Amino acid sequence: MAKTGHIVPVTGILLERLSIGLISYFLRSLLPYDLNPAYTMNALHKSLYILVSLAILGCTSSTNDTSESLDIHTPVNLNEPASPLSDEFGDYWYQGDAELTSYTLEQARYGEIHEGEAVLIFVTEDFSKEKHVKLDYPQQAGDDKVNILKLNATKNFNTGIYPYSMMSSVFTPIQGSSFPRTLKVTTTSQEWCGHTFTQVNLDKNKYDIQAFSYFESEGDQHMKLEKGMLEDEVWTAIRLDPDLLPTGTVDMIPGTMYQRLGHIDFDVHKVTASLEENENGLMTYMLSYPKLSRTLRIHFNKDFPHEIDGWEETTSRRGQALTTRATLNKRIMLDYWSKNGVADLPLRKELGLD
Repeated sequence: MAKTGHIVPVTGILLERLSIGLISYFLRSLLPYDLNPAYTMNALHKSLYILVSLAILGCTSSTNDTSESLDIHTPVNLNEPASPLSDEFGDYWYQGDAELTSYTLEQARYGEIHEGEAVLIFVTEDFSKEKHVKLDYPQQAGDDKVNILKLNATKNFNTGIYPYSMMSSVFTPIQGSSFPRTLKVTTTSQEWCGHTFTQVNLDKNKYDIQAFSYFESEGDQHMKLEKGMLEDEVWTAIRLDPDLLPTGTVDMIPGTMYQRLGHIDFDVHKVTASLEENENGLMTYMLSYPKLSRTLRIHFNKDFPHEIDGWEETTSRRGQALTTRATLNKRIMLDYWSKNGVADLPLRKELGLD
């Protein structure tokens, strides 16, 4: 706390430097005028007036300052909700851990099914609604702070001799009444032929899309799409409130991983969406893309916190239908960002990755 009647350290340093600067200015001002009495007195009066004003201002600021200064080396709590939520929601999502789930992956690629693994990481963070980045100091962000549920979805599989590594990040506000749409999606794909990057940002009533590829026909692209729902947003929407999932005919922008693997143009598609309850306590959300000959089914728990149990994606090309499938392996809650040492390697086995 800043104590009453004392100048805070930063203000004191500032006043000290200003004082030295003003005195130096005053002394230098005497030389070209050969100590002219009238000019000397005028400069002295101005310098003293400024110094006294700064001193009074510094003391006044110190007297009224009852806030605690921020130590930039002190960790900040990035898991505090921006507005009251249910105790059930808070107990699960604001305990300081992320939800990590591994899946056995069967990935359709090049007309065949390739074995691999997928991981879904869900975690809450404080996000800048203006810059669309994670906030370093959310306590200082004011109205720019929005609490989001972030999904990092990864896929790793081999096609013959060379590997694919893919990742999507989805940033969806938790306060849907104030921010009804996902703010940002990024997707990367790396394999031995090259790598690609896609970024989607919400810009008022449209999505701003940037895509970078090593293929000449795709190259660097920049476009805007009318605000349909992002397929990538469906995954976070399920976790937040599946009852709000749209059904019937829906304007949908296909998932960025599918867009990458299928080399399709970005566009808004008419899809048929349905939500069904299964006998085993699971729900299935299905999206059917008639023009793309593609169907996506996501299975999740009916009860909160609506964990993703698995999914299937069937695509028909040249008369051949292949299905990508992810089957639940293991799930743990963990502050994974602090588990980066050699001694933490056994946690991968606990998650079913080794």
